[in-house]
Amino acid sequence: MNKQESQNTEFKSIWKDEYLKQLCGFANAKGGKLYIGIDDNGNGIGIKNIKKLLEDIPNKIIQFLGITADIQIVKIENIDCVIINIQPSSVPISFKGKYYQRSGSTTQELNGHRLRSFILKKDNITWDEITIPGAKLDDLDKTLIEQFIRSASNQNRIFTEASVIDFNNTLKNLELIADNNEITRAAILLFGIRPKKHIRTATIKIGRFGQTDTDLINQDILEGNLIQMPDKTLEILKNKYLNAPITYEGITRIENLEYPEKALREVILNAIVHRDYGEHTDITIKIYEHKIVFWNSGTLLEPLNIKMLNQVHPSKRRNPIIANIFFRMGYIEAWGRGLLLVNEQLKKAGLPKPLIEEFADGIQVTLYKKKIKADIKDPKTVKSKEKSKEKSKEKSKEKIIQTMRKNPSVSISELAQQTGFSVSGIEKKIRILKQQGLIKRIGPAKGGHWEALESE
Repeated sequence: MNKQESQNTEFKSIWKDEYLKQLCGFANAKGGKLYIGIDDNGNGIGIKNIKKLLEDIPNKIIQFLGITADIQIVKIENIDCVIINIQPSSVPISFKGKYYQRSGSTTQELNGHRLRSFILKKDNITWDEITIPGAKLDDLDKTLIEQFIRSASNQNRIFTEASVIDFNNTLKNLELIADNNEITRAAILLFGIRPKKHIRTATIKIGRFGQTDTDLINQDILEGNLIQMPDKTLEILKNKYLNAPITYEGITRIENLEYPEKALREVILNAIVHRDYGEHTDITIKIYEHKIVFWNSGTLLEPLNIKMLNQVHPSKRRNPIIANIFFRMGYIEAWGRGLLLVNEQLKKAGLPKPLIEEFADGIQVTLYKKKIKADIKDPKTVKSKEKSKEKSKEKSKEKIIQTMRKNPSVSISELAQQTGFSVSGIEKKIRILKQQGLIKRIGPAKGGHWEALESE
């Protein structure tokens, strides 16, 4: 059988009820087929009591998973086997109170934030559209909402009548208030007077570090609504944490931040808009001597991957309501170009490309200073490289000495051939070895020989 186990294919030599877990995983992913009577290499080995299984398995699938499956008998290498074909489910499927999902050729249990995200996605609900019991319209900053309406109107990204329509209808049209007049999480995060009263994850931590992550020099914790957060964050970075070297063009004094301001703003906006607010973590910004590191919870949404971020890609939004408000204000675009703009700004400033990686169930973006290669100034790295160089030098000296012991009359050109060094390199090493008292030349260049001495 020319098949291998994959995202939607699995082989089992016999049936066990515990394999309902695999069927659950298929239903919660893209569907799949479970073959019974096939070994791990795809070879048909047959199965006993096949007729009984055809009766039992469908009943167990309905009883434990609540779904129906297409079950057939097929011949593999002239041997009867069973195929259980599971279609993807539009609702979350559990097995004995636990949720499973197919990932690659494995079936994984979902828990924590992965389970929460999975169930919301299956129910076609996003985290930011869920309403908050007890939240009221008075919890929102009306002045801030007015500022947003003016800003969005200036960008031609909101209906012009919004300024004269009452807040309630405007916010409903923007999906910030549900039809039953309950306030959404997005509304509280974006325009809340005290967002942390209802959502404790609306914070950004900023810290300056020395040589290591344990060497915290100073820090700030920013709280408040998301609309004002980008400007507050950028302002404190400029005034307290980042340098602005002074240069002159003629007699004009110019102060440029060590990192382009537009690039910093774009990374901050990405972290705010795309973070997973259901996780009890903060957006963190860590400043070091040669780099600045941004991290926010929430991995990339399928089908995005790190490679795709460095090219034009579809815009996948974890928090569509929050993203829509920032878009209408002109803070972000809806074309998946954010990190391309960051690359462009860094290139103009003569800085290297950022390092973008998935780290600790989140996205980490690292910007590096001018002429500094990624992390080469890390003391541990430098020390390791120095040790490596010393070991290499010692090995080359030992190689020359051993060659001289085996053949005391060996010439410099022969040493170069046998050791792989150049003639000039051998001559330099020989001078060092003589100075260290490790070798001695007996007699003239022609007709003489080398004597390798024992070191003290």
